[in-house]
Amino acid sequence: MAETVEQTEHERGAAPAPPPRGRRGRRTVLVASALVVVTAVAVIGALGLGGGGSQAGSSAPPRSGSTVPVTRTTLTERTTVDGQLGYGTEIPLPVKATGTVTWLPAEGTTVGRGGTLLRVDDRPVVLLYGTLPMYRELGLTAGTQQGTRQETGTEQDTQDSGDQGRTDETSGAPDPSGSPTPGGAGAGGTAGTLRGMDVLQFESNLAALGYTGFTVDEEFTDLTARAVKRWQQSLGLPRTGTVGIGDVVYSAGKVRIGHASVRLGSPATDDVLTYTGTSRKVVVNASAAEDSWAVRGAAVTIGLPDGKSVKGEVASVGKSATAPEGGGGEGDSAAPTVPVTITIKDQRSVGRLESAPVTVEYVGRERADVLTVPVAALVALAEGGHGLETADGRFVAVKTGLFADGRVEVSGSAVREGMNVRIPE
Repeated sequence: MAETVEQTEHERGAAPAPPPRGRRGRRTVLVASALVVVTAVAVIGALGLGGGGSQAGSSAPPRSGSTVPVTRTTLTERTTVDGQLGYGTEIPLPVKATGTVTWLPAEGTTVGRGGTLLRVDDRPVVLLYGTLPMYRELGLTAGTQQGTRQETGTEQDTQDSGDQGRTDETSGAPDPSGSPTPGGAGAGGTAGTLRGMDVLQFESNLAALGYTGFTVDEEFTDLTARAVKRWQQSLGLPRTGTVGIGDVVYSAGKVRIGHASVRLGSPATDDVLTYTGTSRKVVVNASAAEDSWAVRGAAVTIGLPDGKSVKGEVASVGKSATAPEGGGGEGDSAAPTVPVTITIKDQRSVGRLESAPVTVEYVGRERADVLTVPVAALVALAEGGHGLETADGRFVAVKTGLFADGRVEVSGSAVREGMNVRIPE
């Protein structure tokens, strides 16, 4: 009967009875739970925590945040180290003069070719340019002097030519018996003629100072001696025509006087004065374990205290590593260092600075023509490694390479140039 009544009521269009109250509550709970699950899946996908399907790209609602394109460029790794601006390490002047020091220049003085470095027994020690040190006296030998007397026959030339029988083994002059010494033969010239590269070096300087009238070559002739006499007269020296071993000092160019190791009135010594070059340079104590960048000719950028940058070039690298000052104690992990000297071609760019702490930036590794994105665009994947989120919400796995200048090298089958990727907020 009940079934018949219900059927009749349904056929009559009567409204069905409402479901039990408990049943509706269960349906509401199930719907809410489904929403939570969907939300969790979306969050996991946005964070790149999905598994398995990352390579192909998993679909997820796009998240907020800016997008940037994958670009192809050259990525360069740059490293900065500390350095010291100055004139370089002071080295002793090779002074060979003997006697009492009677005058010294002020520290920081610049001396050029023909200038006086110091005075010993009130005789100037003159700077000349060259790489060959002064190792013997330069002048006319006895044979040349005799020939000069016979050609000129003048009393003045005879007086200027010096003593005929003077013995000087270092210069190759003959001994009193008239036999040439080994020095003369070893110089590469004939008996009675002083020849050699040191003669050429000296004559080149004499001519550069304006004392001419002779041929600049490897032979010290009477014409050379006459020019020497004029030079000696300008220095207030006796006109002997002979250059003593302690009269000149050679250097590669202008020098800047350092400190003096003696006082006036003290005997002259080999290290009486120190000097440096006149160009400012930077010295870096580079870690011996990380000095691969320090190659002669390598370009670097020098950061000055005022914020400006100047270009520099590695000129020399020390061959001996030394421990830092105060190092060597138990538990001291400071690495040994090697000195790296960096020259600055444009000295005007340094301004008036003579000494200051600076920074030196050098190029380490470099990767040319590679795909890159900002480092901030990388996301961590649940299965490990890194990935990128595309503009449409997919995640693709990538392999990272060089990190530099806030960007990172990326590669992978799903990465292409111009593809937009999202930077997570």
